[in-house]
Amino acid sequence: MFYNTLIIMSFSCGLVGLTNVGKSTLFNVLLKKFQAEVANYPFCTIEPNLGIIEIPDERLELIAKKEGISKIVPSYLKLIDIAGLVKGASKGEGLGNQFLAHIREVDIILFVLRAFEDPHIVNVLSKVDPLEELEVLKIELILKDLETVGKRLNKVSKLAKAGQSKAKEELMFLEKIKNFLENGKMIYFLLKEDFLAYEYAKKELFLLTAKPFIYILNIGEEDLIEEKECVKVFEKKKESEAPVIKVCSKLEYELLFLSSEDAQEFKEFYHLKDNPFDKLTKEIIKLLNSIFFFTFNEKEVRAWEIKKGTPIVKAAGKIHTDFEKHFVVAEVINFERYKNFLNLSQAKEKGEVRLEGKSYIVEDGDIIYIRVGK
Repeated sequence: MFYNTLIIMSFSCGLVGLTNVGKSTLFNVLLKKFQAEVANYPFCTIEPNLGIIEIPDERLELIAKKEGISKIVPSYLKLIDIAGLVKGASKGEGLGNQFLAHIREVDIILFVLRAFEDPHIVNVLSKVDPLEELEVLKIELILKDLETVGKRLNKVSKLAKAGQSKAKEELMFLEKIKNFLENGKMIYFLLKEDFLAYEYAKKELFLLTAKPFIYILNIGEEDLIEEKECVKVFEKKKESEAPVIKVCSKLEYELLFLSSEDAQEFKEFYHLKDNPFDKLTKEIIKLLNSIFFFTFNEKEVRAWEIKKGTPIVKAAGKIHTDFEKHFVVAEVINFERYKNFLNLSQAKEKGEVRLEGKSYIVEDGDIIYIRVGK
């Protein structure tokens, strides 16, 4: 099957962690390439490594097979391996400001935390403790956000004193956000407490701690057989319901160099059944509230990422702005019904393809053909 080289990226994820926690090794595993430099010293990664990762979706393969199409265009995400952080990054220590600027650009943060023992790899903390690492990362992000809020607060306070009603409303948001941060809380947790304040923090202030996140515990080979205590403690004491992905990036990296037979033997020994990347992408999609719809013609079948709850006319605009402007109606069949037929033509003959207007809300797995007017 041929994959088109035209890449449309759905969203970006940043690997964030202290130095020497295995971010670059994990980056290489996820990409199944060897683009990032991996070495045993702080700030090995200075400029962020960028990678484009295909979002796996077996539905694309089946559509292509049924319709006799040779070209598949999946959705992609951008993966960014960001330079390791140190205490004081919010004040410019290490590569602080550069590091934090790169985080601001991503849609979701992947906190990579060291949970492996290795005397040959320098640990910037006194012991292996993913909870302590997370606390360092969280504090630095919060301090940087407080700096951003403080600057905005000074400006808005003057406008509010001058009697501007909009500034008074904004001031209420800013004071609540500042109080939230000063209590050591990431703004993402404000989502359930005060949605409007959270939206302001995210869309107007672009705060680092407003971004959704996933924990990635980089474990050792021995933990695949018997989990160490610090991993158990982390899962028990972590303050959020954010997903936890456990991966032994060192072993996964070594597997890339083995034959398929040898790799399978290692996987069986360590009981490695699931691909951690598959699990990770599923959690990312879920966390970002994303769904996918499909389009195809005689040349290619393509996946498109949109947010859950998107009307079909807006989804049409994702394909081309003219499709949104001149939208008339759409032919729609969901994949779960489509898969029961030989192809789309048979589904149409059986009356399973329906017409939907502008107000239709796209569902995950919809196969769509847009009809446009002049």
